[in-house]
Amino acid sequence: MGKRNRVTGSEHKQAFANLVKQNAQKHNMHDVFSDFCEMSAISISNAVDRTRRDEREARYLDIAKRYNTDELNRFPEMLAHVVLELETGFSDVLGSLFMQLGLGDSWKGQFFTPYEISYLMAMMTYGDVAEQIKQQGFVRLYEPCVGAGGMVIATADVLQKHGINYQQQLHVTATDLDKRACHMAYIQLALLHVPAIVTHGNALCPEAQTYSHWFTPAHVLGKWEEKLKIRWFVDAFTDLCSQPSSVEPHTTVTPTECRSAIDVIKTDSQAAQLSLFEDPLDSNQ
Repeated sequence: MGKRNRVTGSEHKQAFANLVKQNAQKHNMHDVFSDFCEMSAISISNAVDRTRRDEREARYLDIAKRYNTDELNRFPEMLAHVVLELETGFSDVLGSLFMQLGLGDSWKGQFFTPYEISYLMAMMTYGDVAEQIKQQGFVRLYEPCVGAGGMVIATADVLQKHGINYQQQLHVTATDLDKRACHMAYIQLALLHVPAIVTHGNALCPEAQTYSHWFTPAHVLGKWEEKLKIRWFVDAFTDLCSQPSSVEPHTTVTPTECRSAIDVIKTDSQAAQLSLFEDPLDSNQ
């Protein structure tokens, strides 16, 4: 990952904006941007999440019907420019493009935080992350209002600058009530190979308002479901053992033996950092 670039009108972001404007000649610009985000998110998701493939593929085809061939061909070009822009360094590419295109909605309050501010906040809240990783194998990040993912991207940026491989030692659970924001965050976290679950729903009332889950390729390929289950059991058992009780535990497993399960989590902690163009399935990586 190269040097972090400033959030200005770079070559790739300008090319992306031009493609959106071309498709907006016959369509609403908000719809073009939203359709790009949803179709791109579906394309990435369907490569790794087969349980939702048919439903999302049908949705993709439904969106595609709205555009002619030339217009459809511009969408993968847009995604290519997002990839190339992220290759130049960490930044909230889609969030800044949303604002650059004048798509901010004052009624909904959709004003994406400038990346430099997100980066400053991530630096200020870094804390004892390295110690947590040393003790537990990885660190978890919860983002209840993820937007386009700027704060998560900034956190990954800060972790890498501290010599921590965020692709192996960070897991993110992110939520947003706005579907387009979820798609924006999912695309960027997926391209940066951040292990994450992005949820379209209401973080304040998840039982009543959870609409969909999006698992990044890093989450699926890194077998994070198993890692998180192990972590949950370790945490639950440690909490149980720390509570005074007059009842004898119905197990002979000691806290030390239970915490040895963390070794499974730490197995890949020394793996090399992937770039956007490296194959995560390549055994030589």
